Amino acid sequence: MRTATTAGNWPATEAEAVAEQNRLRELADTAGPGPAPGEVPTVAGVDVAYDEATGRLAAAAVVLDAETLEPVAEAAATGHAAFPYIPGLLAFRELPPVLEALERLPEPPALVVCDGYGLAHPRRLGLAAHLGVLTGIPAFGVAKTPFGFACEPPGPARGASSPLLDGEEEVGRALRTREGVKPVFVSVGHGIGLEHAVAHTLRLTPRYRLPETTRRADSLCRRTLAAALAGAGRG
Repeated sequence: MRTATTAGNWPATEAEAVAEQNRLRELADTAGPGPAPGEVPTVAGVDVAYDEATGRLAAAAVVLDAETLEPVAEAAATGHAAFPYIPGLLAFRELPPVLEALERLPEPPALVVCDGYGLAHPRRLGLAAHLGVLTGIPAFGVAKTPFGFACEPPGPARGASSPLLDGEEEVGRALRTREGVKPVFVSVGHGIGLEHAVAHTLRLTPRYRLPETTRRADSLCRRTLAAALAGAGRG
């Protein structure tokens, strides 16, 4: 896994971050096809939890066996947010601890699923695309909301989908992972196409609306943050 350093060259201002997004956007491979289900041995989920009162955060990376969906490795990192919350620039707030958590894994996963967006982003470089470009690992995003993009509701059956649109451009897919339950929103990040990203999402949701990768990473980052706050007296 390759990662870019985040200490000396990480953007410090909104203008620098937007310029970096515009630069990295040209490096993102969103065409795919990338790995299909059955072609990767492992898949990881990453997520970040915050404590707004203190500014502390915890990032988690949980690796699952791609066939059984059982966890095979996990790692976490804690710290303080180094970039302010600015809509459209969330990756600059979350990626430093996420990259640290990924680097603490015994070996890189074959695929990463982010709790967020990839191509479905105002500048076409959401967290999943940004992470994929920096690490070289195929990545895509599965979000809980459409982020203001337009879509028709998919059919009620599991596996039904509809285009997520920015004007006439398809930036993702609304996907029904559970019958009668509201959809999730899949968008490619880097090194994988939309059809394979949708197929992986269905493979990762045998019982619940959200992928197992997201569920397990969310649990770990929340537990890690709670432990860090308890150890620091919430300071």
